[in-house]
Amino acid sequence: MIIKHNREKLLNLITYFVQKTKHCGKTKLFKLLFFADFRAFKEIGISITGLDYYTWPKGPAPIDLHNEFKAPSDDFQKTFSVAKLDNSDRLNIKPKQGIKFNDKYFNKKELEIIDVLACVYRDATAAQMVEVTHLRNSPWDKTRKEKGMNRKIEYKLALDSDKESLTIVEQDEIRKENEAMDSILSLCAKAK
Repeated sequence: MIIKHNREKLLNLITYFVQKTKHCGKTKLFKLLFFADFRAFKEIGISITGLDYYTWPKGPAPIDLHNEFKAPSDDFQKTFSVAKLDNSDRLNIKPKQGIKFNDKYFNKKELEIIDVLACVYRDATAAQMVEVTHLRNSPWDKTRKEKGMNRKIEYKLALDSDKESLTIVEQDEIRKENEAMDSILSLCAKAK
């Protein structure tokens, strides 16, 4: 079976963004993860973290990660400290002492994507990030208009006419190849 390392990628990506950007609370983090996943899907046909995002009032939100902030898993608790910033619901997320970003789980293109995002949005506030995700015809906007709030945002909405974007046909071919490879490797593992 192909090991995708989605969990390791997620924890390392959170570490990367909170260390490389300013004002990186939960809302800004969710937007950075969304941009990274959708950019990766657009350019290489697969998201980085495997998270699903939904239309929430402040933009795309990964419900599974949101829930993890309420009831963190062991690996999350060992990696991050999360505390309220003031009397609001804003959260401060920090990697625990000695935790550093590990790039071994990422390919070259993924590293390029996250590096660009961290640079572009380094000084952005959560409010500015929300504004960017609400732009007309963005995946969040299209899903909200067509399906409403609290609906899953389909990754295929990342595909467009941009020269770096895969076509829907190319993305479907990559998905089918990945599924076939997973199936073959799973059979090989069972045969051992």
